[in-house]
Amino acid sequence: MASDRPDPMGAAFDAARAAARLGEVPVGAAMVGDGAIIASAGNRTISDRDPTAHAEMLAIRAAAAALGSERLAGCDLYVTLEPCAMCAAAISFARIRRLYYAADDEKGGAVEHGPRFFSQPTCHHAPEVYSGIRASEAGELLRAFFAARR
Repeated sequence: MASDRPDPMGAAFDAARAAARLGEVPVGAAMVGDGAIIASAGNRTISDRDPTAHAEMLAIRAAAAALGSERLAGCDLYVTLEPCAMCAAAISFARIRRLYYAADDEKGGAVEHGPRFFSQPTCHHAPEVYSGIRASEAGELLRAFFAARR
């Protein structure tokens, strides 16, 4: 029997694969509010000619527009890769309740690597963080994408 519950990490992976088909780094994000997926996006930095068009930023913007609020306190964000410092700051400023992500990003991540944004005393809000969800799948998606470009 199929579940009626949304699969936000699945939606994030779908967005990541769609981004890869456009030649974008395959990272996807999905925002959940009130038990429903209210926004999802894949990276669009090349397509939009916008260095801030990371999947997380686009999903946050779309969710804020859909809810009519800059505060997403009751929302959870699902991402296929550990967010960078820019995205971690946006997550904090949006007051997102929980962050779920797949693969660690030892080079560009800012949650459990690099600046560890949410652990800094200057961080206004730190979400609950859950990592490693479908990490091997996310890692393989990224490895395959970059291998095809070498």
